[in-house]
Amino acid sequence: MARAPVTPKDPKTFHVSYWLIAFLGVMLIQYIYAGYSQVANIPYSQFEQLLRDGKVAEIGVSDRFIQGKLKEPLDGKSVFVTTRVDPQFADELAKYNVRYTGQIESTFLRDLLSWVLPVLLFFGIWAYLGRRIAQGLGGPGGLMAIGKSKARVYVESDTGVTFADVAGVDEAKEELREIVEFLKDPERYGRLGGRMPKGVLLVGPPGTGKTLLAKAVAGEAGVPFFTISGSEFVEMFVGVGAARVRDLFEQARQKAPAIIFIDELDALGRARGIGPYAGGTSESEQTLNQLLVELDGFDSRTGLVLLGATNRPEILDPALLRAGRFDRQVLVDRPDKKGRIDILHVHMKKAKLAPDVDAEKVAALTPGFTGADLANLVNEATLLATRRGAEAVTMADFGNAVERIVAGLEKRNRLLNAREREIVAYHEMGHALVALSLPGSDPVHKVSIIPRGIGALGYTIQLPTEDRFLMTREELENKMAVLLGGRAAELVVFGHYSTGAADDLRRVTDIARSMVTRYGMSPRLGSVAYERDARGFLQGPDLPAMPRERDFGEETGNAIDEEVKSIVQTALDRTVAILKEKRDVLERCARRLLEKETLDEKELAALVGVPPARLPHAAE
Repeated sequence: MARAPVTPKDPKTFHVSYWLIAFLGVMLIQYIYAGYSQVANIPYSQFEQLLRDGKVAEIGVSDRFIQGKLKEPLDGKSVFVTTRVDPQFADELAKYNVRYTGQIESTFLRDLLSWVLPVLLFFGIWAYLGRRIAQGLGGPGGLMAIGKSKARVYVESDTGVTFADVAGVDEAKEELREIVEFLKDPERYGRLGGRMPKGVLLVGPPGTGKTLLAKAVAGEAGVPFFTISGSEFVEMFVGVGAARVRDLFEQARQKAPAIIFIDELDALGRARGIGPYAGGTSESEQTLNQLLVELDGFDSRTGLVLLGATNRPEILDPALLRAGRFDRQVLVDRPDKKGRIDILHVHMKKAKLAPDVDAEKVAALTPGFTGADLANLVNEATLLATRRGAEAVTMADFGNAVERIVAGLEKRNRLLNAREREIVAYHEMGHALVALSLPGSDPVHKVSIIPRGIGALGYTIQLPTEDRFLMTREELENKMAVLLGGRAAELVVFGHYSTGAADDLRRVTDIARSMVTRYGMSPRLGSVAYERDARGFLQGPDLPAMPRERDFGEETGNAIDEEVKSIVQTALDRTVAILKEKRDVLERCARRLLEKETLDEKELAALVGVPPARLPHAAE
């Protein structure tokens, strides 16, 4: 694997002052050694004998030592030193002709510890408190490391992920496989004068495997992998984000070829000039400016590749997406049926499955599921099988897991009185009967009056037979009719409405307003788009849209409101007519539902008199 050339460092030259300091140090050591070697260290008894013999010329007395000069050198040394001894004790020893010398008790270690331990304790407490405060400000490196990058580094195969672990996104894998080949052999891709993209942006809805793909690229290429979230660049101090960007790229350059992966790039790269406090001096804009500078500053031929991931590309700054920075955008979309089958095969390897489990059948039950949703589905099915003490996971466990994810957890302890149960039964059968009566509607999979989730007192699950990307006006009108089936059944049977259709009305109104303002399906207002979808184009259709300012006149707004009301009312009238025509079937099915609480597609087909069809969204 080719590595970036390393520039040799310039040799260091010593200043003359270095030589002078070294010379003086050597001279000082020689002086101390010479002075020490010319002093005779003698016992105290010998000092007294020399004193009696008159060989001592002069002395100097201290508390512990006696030092002086001899009239005649002793072993070539004219200076002596000895340790003092108590005179009375010395006289006593002299009677017995004992050779004696003074010994001083060493208190050096005790004195040292008495000074050092309190100092160390003080500095230890100070360092601990300082680190705890700094962790809240600048991370584990302390206050002085606040500008350091928090990127986690996985070296070579440490990611533990390869392309074999990623399924359902074949097109995205092919796009990224070229990046892997470039990191392994950069010279091959530069022989014709071309260059690899500096940055690759992975775009897709949440849970589709963008982060997993980035780790797989690093695992396949076998290069250091720097991963960090966009939100980790910003702290309370101004300038910290820009410093961390610089530090991150500096670390990556030292280990090139390498991959830098910034997850949730929208937290860092939000378009400038948006918001009430937008300005060139804001911390987020300084951080983004530094990232733009770093992207312009490095050469892709050195083997440094920047990967980014976001599910909100519409809010990214245009300067970040221009050619020369994030050159390539790779869509990591929700998988189709084949992709879901491949993903299920990957996750099912870890589960013990019964012979009746078929990944293709499970994939047919889960249109619109992402890779994360499918991983959760397999896990939920495994837990359900474990909970009932089974030896293997069956197809029924997967069906129950789909219901649990789509409709929510069963709430059997939520007791309804007889009147409420009856209203809920007719409401749910209204949904199911209208869906079975209209051509092209998603087949009904199950109807239940067992409360699920947060607020659903019952549910009707429809499972599409295929992935859909376009819908006609007739199909939208049929969808509204199915959603209004519960409200219409209440009107037909009881002659009044209940609060149980609140969510259905919201969804119907959203569809009708989109038909008028976005799809141009109103003959009165023509083929004009009056609103843009406030949701990101990668967000789910069931997420509520943020309100937008109206960019049309008051008269047009009134016309839009009238058209929306007209479309909804027409759909409701049509639904009421269907249920009045099938009143007997509605009564029969509702009574059966009250008895069993849950009806599957085969029982529904027998009650309604239509052939069963494998019918994910749930109408409440």
